[in-house]
Amino acid sequence: MSVRILALVGSLRAGSHNRQLAEAAARFAPEGAEVEIFEGLAEVPFYNEDIDVEGSVPAAAVKLREAAGSAGAFLLLSPEYNGTMPAVLKNAIDWLSRPFGAGAFNGKPVAVIGTAFGQYGGVWAQDDTRKSVGIAGGKVIEDIKLSIPGSVTRFAQTHPADDAEVAAQLTEVVARLHGHADAAAA
Repeated sequence: MSVRILALVGSLRAGSHNRQLAEAAARFAPEGAEVEIFEGLAEVPFYNEDIDVEGSVPAAAVKLREAAGSAGAFLLLSPEYNGTMPAVLKNAIDWLSRPFGAGAFNGKPVAVIGTAFGQYGGVWAQDDTRKSVGIAGGKVIEDIKLSIPGSVTRFAQTHPADDAEVAAQLTEVVARLHGHADAAAA
């Protein structure tokens, strides 16, 4: 069975190492899995119930919900900003948690990974992301974790896809997430 995994990257920076991780995850996806990186998180306005009304939902939020609605699983990639997840990722989770009880994450497998400059690779941000997406209805796969420290130096001259250790870890992450999505669909 083919599974579409939607990747949401919490960094908007052009040279984002988390974006590069998402690209590598797409490259190493196993047969039967497709990792699609969502484009456009920067255009999604901050969540506001006043604008989340049928007929007036902003186009960027509609695009996000449509992409998420057709996904079989999610791969969230989070750097660490001031000890927690970036606002852009939290905002995406907020939009996808609605309508309450029937959001796009509901019951779908979610893995959270990432890289950050610090010595722990963004663990706090990733833990916060798992908590938030779990409350939003996602089925967080708690034993799928990948936190890569020292991103600025480790990936200064090397794309994550060209780092053998990272490539092997990403291959395993995506394969395991794909397996959870297959099981959920069965």
